[in-house]
Amino acid sequence: MPTTSAPAGAAAALQTGAAAAPKLARLITCRTVSFSDPDQVEAGEFDAFVQALPELFPLVHARLGLERVNGYGLLYRWQGSGTDDDGGPLVLMAHYDVVPVQDPASWDHPPFSGEITDGRIWGRGTLDDKGSLAAILEAVELLLAEGFVPARDVYLSFGNNEETAGDTAQAAADLLASRGIRPWLVLDEGGAVAAQAFPFVDRPVAVVGVAEKGILDVELSTEDPGGHASTPHRRGATARLARAITRLDNHPLPAVLPEPTVEMIGRLAPSARFPARLVFGNLRLFRVPLTRVLARMGGEPGALTRTTVAVTQLQGSRASNVLASRATATANIRVAVGESVQGTVARLDRIIADSSVTLRVLEGNEPSPVSATDNAQFALLEQAITALFPDAVPAPYIMLAGTDSRRFTGICDAVYRFAPFRMDRRDRASIHGDNEYLGVQAFGEGILFYAFLLRSLKAGQ
Repeated sequence: MPTTSAPAGAAAALQTGAAAAPKLARLITCRTVSFSDPDQVEAGEFDAFVQALPELFPLVHARLGLERVNGYGLLYRWQGSGTDDDGGPLVLMAHYDVVPVQDPASWDHPPFSGEITDGRIWGRGTLDDKGSLAAILEAVELLLAEGFVPARDVYLSFGNNEETAGDTAQAAADLLASRGIRPWLVLDEGGAVAAQAFPFVDRPVAVVGVAEKGILDVELSTEDPGGHASTPHRRGATARLARAITRLDNHPLPAVLPEPTVEMIGRLAPSARFPARLVFGNLRLFRVPLTRVLARMGGEPGALTRTTVAVTQLQGSRASNVLASRATATANIRVAVGESVQGTVARLDRIIADSSVTLRVLEGNEPSPVSATDNAQFALLEQAITALFPDAVPAPYIMLAGTDSRRFTGICDAVYRFAPFRMDRRDRASIHGDNEYLGVQAFGEGILFYAFLLRSLKAGQ
């Protein structure tokens, strides 16, 4: 088989997915739920997950080196046929921790059952992100069975605390850096082959994240003497806090279209229906009005255009008949590419315009650097996408959420985010929600995608 040959289509994907589905199902049964509080983490479930991997993927564990990173992080090395001058390794990333299940009774299938029915694998983590992890390992397992050796070194970096923005991925990146290793390409979860994602575009769009928004948590607080609720006074702590929140809601931050979003829209133009095709194909003329339209739509379209602010937590008095002596709110902010944490906090302060409201940064990460789309790395991803998903439009985009891959931007200039699975609107809504599942055929397509990518690697690109 030529190293860049395409698979045989849907039948091959279904067959591949069906053969590997029980492996993913087994991994789903491990309740690897991530919590910020270490005392809530069930270490035994993480141990069970790690112990299952050699049984499910024996060739991987017989022929690849494995190091434990930060306790439960897994870093595999597959030595390639090239030399140290080949330009660095490929790093494939995923994470195996999952978010909690709010109400198991609301699921059609138990969330940690790993049931395979109706052509789907059901359970928490199938899409986020055990599906990618299992697809990567299965692709490597199949290639090892053929005697295949990649043209350059390949690392598999699997994290255990991505959902809580933990430090395992940073530890893995630091370990590689300490050995003088700078990856040629890093690929993590993120985008997908998204159907029903863009108005006026009927084709699925394979969105590849070239950057991530920054993540910023800010505490807003006000103080007051307090007192008995039977004798309230005007503009107490809660009232001033409420006014600050209302001002933020009424004055969203400025809307712009960053260059990766402009490129994404331009790539969609040939597949868009009229009149969107006219607008998308002539952004020099329509960039400003399109920005305004997207911003006013809110939701995902609006988030593409600006730094977003969402107040997620509120706290006042602990008793119903006591005036709050201190009132607080937490704002979760996604900082747009081109903006900064410091500049965003300054904007919030100006919008609130109340010196009695204190802003305190709880945690802040700057937006990630933007990876190029005119290099050999992105071209390789496009080649694999076109081979496995010929009906899809490959396009760059800026991720609205965060991934472990941002920890690797200090050692690699080509960091991308793409999970090779078809997802419609319902599929995407199940991520962190109820009834999460991954189709067996979609799982097979993902396995074949990673196998194609590994076969297509060249040394010294």
